[in-house]
Amino acid sequence: MTRAWVPPVLLLLCGSSVATGKALGGNPAGAAVLLLLFALLAAAVSPLVFPRSTGAAEARRRAGADGRPVVYWRPGCVYCLRLRVRLGARARRAHWVDIWRDPEGAAAVREATGGDETVPTVVVAGRAHVNPDPARVRAWLAPGDPVAT
Repeated sequence: MTRAWVPPVLLLLCGSSVATGKALGGNPAGAAVLLLLFALLAAAVSPLVFPRSTGAAEARRRAGADGRPVVYWRPGCVYCLRLRVRLGARARRAHWVDIWRDPEGAAAVREATGGDETVPTVVVAGRAHVNPDPARVRAWLAPGDPVAT
């Protein structure tokens, strides 16, 4: 769990250091802007922007019951963030598995990708899709629509 927070904490520390230098250099407004930018970037790469993760076994069980996709992701992944942002509110309909918190989820991704931990990996109806187009995932999450592969 702590591994997921390393990138955002480092961004906050770097931002604080740069902002302190700006403030001591006589530019408090520039320091505030830089600190805000680093804080926003830290929030974007943190686990906070993703729906709550479940374990891989629980996600597969739920997906079997409701037919929704399972999204394997990890914090700090820009492609996972892109998918999350492009899905908008629909993202909460998918079952999210953080592969850094769930070794079984990481193993499922390695199995689907031939040994790599390439994320996002989306599993729909038993078929894995590595870094799929967000529009396709949105279609899989559309209410009332049958799941298409």
